[in-house]
Amino acid sequence: MAGAGTPGHGPLAGVRVVELAGIGPGPFAAMLLADLGADVVRVDRPGGPGLGVDPAHDITNRNKRSVIIDLKAENGPSKVLDLAERADILIEGYRPGVAERLGVGPDACRARNPRLVYGRMTGWGQEGPLAHRAGHDIAYIALTGTLGMIGSPDEPPAVPANLLGDYAGGSLYLVVGVLAALHHARATGAGQIVDAAIVDGTAHLSAMIHGMMAAGGWQDRRGANLLDGGCPYYGTYETADGRHMAVGPLEQRFYDEFVDLLGIPELGPARKDLARWEELRETVAARFRTRTRDEWTAVFEGSDACVAPVLSLREAPEHPHLAARGTFVDHGGITQPAPAPRFSATPTSVRGGPALPGADTADVARDWDVPRLAKDGD
Repeated sequence: MAGAGTPGHGPLAGVRVVELAGIGPGPFAAMLLADLGADVVRVDRPGGPGLGVDPAHDITNRNKRSVIIDLKAENGPSKVLDLAERADILIEGYRPGVAERLGVGPDACRARNPRLVYGRMTGWGQEGPLAHRAGHDIAYIALTGTLGMIGSPDEPPAVPANLLGDYAGGSLYLVVGVLAALHHARATGAGQIVDAAIVDGTAHLSAMIHGMMAAGGWQDRRGANLLDGGCPYYGTYETADGRHMAVGPLEQRFYDEFVDLLGIPELGPARKDLARWEELRETVAARFRTRTRDEWTAVFEGSDACVAPVLSLREAPEHPHLAARGTFVDHGGITQPAPAPRFSATPTSVRGGPALPGADTADVARDWDVPRLAKDGD
């Protein structure tokens, strides 16, 4: 059943969240809160969010409930304010100023509920020269220096899907922010506004790299460093069947096991000799091309050589380790990642499939005590 009620599951049981529907990092952040047990009510707009994804397959709306409110209608903003009055957290992902123009900005919401944590998810942030400009993940991470780190030195930077900006630099920082602000609100009775910008979060992710660069241990160019593919024993290699193996034996004892199992023990000393790195890289590449990915997987099985097969999205759920842990689950005919992380006392689960727009209006109106939510003309 779409939009199953959420109370009683996970460490955030009892926390109420209003999500003003959008695309990208906002819905993912709200999904994570829902996975952790929060009662997330997604306020969908008439006609959908704009990307045309079949709502029945939009996993980022799992474990939520949905109501439809037209914020441009005369009574639309007041219905959202009714929900905000009863919520702990509200999440929106509009451009700066849009929520205010719609009548559901932080001042209006917190006038009704001073304890409310108002989470704002944007690419550029609420302030700055680019704050009102359109953009997507790839542009945000480009300005932070992180996109330029990824890929081969003789090719354009590699695009890491929208995982680095939208979800790592955006959603996860929004969730950390609103939960920290919720802790403060419960201690003091005062809510606050959380400005989560993808540029800020993505830049923050590169903290260690900036430290290494300041210490002279990182070159500001692609493919020239320990962790960016510049090192011959930290990267990926093609196998005989056109697939790939991931290699990462950084420590000496793991590296020794790696070269032994690969059949090139004579190149053990090349680990610390930068002048021999190209020889090492070419030899490792040639060795991996002599067998298939699955054959090499068998060679390194059970070892500490830090080598793993590069799996596709469809292959990953079938890997024995991930299957044993239940890292992926099947729900409603859709294979999907299970909620993470895991909790010993308040376990989480996929409790409901993607919330279909408006399917839960009556239940939310009852559970949140907002009776006019279910009345079209009120």
